[in-house]
Amino acid sequence: MTTSDMLPAERRAKVVELIRDRGTARVHDLADALDVSAITVRRDINFLAEQGLVHRVRGGATVAGGPVPGTAPPAGELPTVGMVVPSLDYYWPDVIKGVREASAEEDVRIVLRGATYEAADERRQLARLVETGAVDGLLVAPTTTGAEGEALVEWLRSVDLPVVLLERTPGDSYREVVESVVSDHARGAAMAVVHLAEAGHRRVGVCTTVTSPTSPHVRRGWREACERLGLPVEGTPDVRTADSRDPAWPAALDALLDRCAATGTTALLVHSDPEAISLVQRCQERGVHVPRDLAVVTYDDEVAELCDPPLTAVRPPKAAVGRAAVALLAARLRDHDPHRPAHRVVIEPRLVVRSSS
Repeated sequence: MTTSDMLPAERRAKVVELIRDRGTARVHDLADALDVSAITVRRDINFLAEQGLVHRVRGGATVAGGPVPGTAPPAGELPTVGMVVPSLDYYWPDVIKGVREASAEEDVRIVLRGATYEAADERRQLARLVETGAVDGLLVAPTTTGAEGEALVEWLRSVDLPVVLLERTPGDSYREVVESVVSDHARGAAMAVVHLAEAGHRRVGVCTTVTSPTSPHVRRGWREACERLGLPVEGTPDVRTADSRDPAWPAALDALLDRCAATGTTALLVHSDPEAISLVQRCQERGVHVPRDLAVVTYDDEVAELCDPPLTAVRPPKAAVGRAAVALLAARLRDHDPHRPAHRVVIEPRLVVRSSS
């Protein structure tokens, strides 16, 4: 009988045996030894700790009554991480999901705050968390541009806490680096261009919203891919617009479609899903067939598959970004070495091909 076939009581007895043999054991090591998930081991440790058979420590367990001093806070006093994101209803829910999953594995507690894509609001939320002494580290997706955004990044550098940026980088300063985890949006955009070129499109345009921090990366990836593939950039639509909620959007949308027709552009990369779906609807109203007359690829893949036709999409690794950020911050919390190098983690998006291309 393998350990994965054991009854819960038998498996927990094995957990106790392994911990006693090793003195201290990490969750992932126990999971490997028992051929079960880390979540299963963590639940077993919680149960055994309640029975007084083992003692929880950060990332694992030790023999009852014998934790190494200073290795971790007592059970129930987990490190607390403040998380501030600019939205709780678009893009960020999947990042939050990844953070929640990783926080359970890393034994950290998350305190979530939502902001409004404004540096002043983000600074206020973060300052409240830091000044009350309620958190041991920060996960934050701050505004980094403009005078207020630059001041916010400088403030984050000065905070005497570990900080990891989510989907943001703090610029090209060669001073001390704030750690970060980001999607490679430029590569994601390039994936879309390559896909469209392989489908036979020789003029691929791009449409992004002026307010999104992702837009510059999408446009850079689009341009670099077009140049590498020998696709024309000059004269091809490279449009920056208001988003689909803005009163100016309908006129901008018609202007974009007119420009595609005038330049012979047969494919568009659009950021993000609401704008791409609105574009397809307007195409249908104007008698433009998607994808026969105009292929469309969207960037984000929040609701792209619900469009008619379902939209080909670049899907940023949002949950993976959240998981990696927690792991990075937890490692910083565990390692008090001031010489530990700063980390910048870049994760690749995925292209999901559907009917619109």
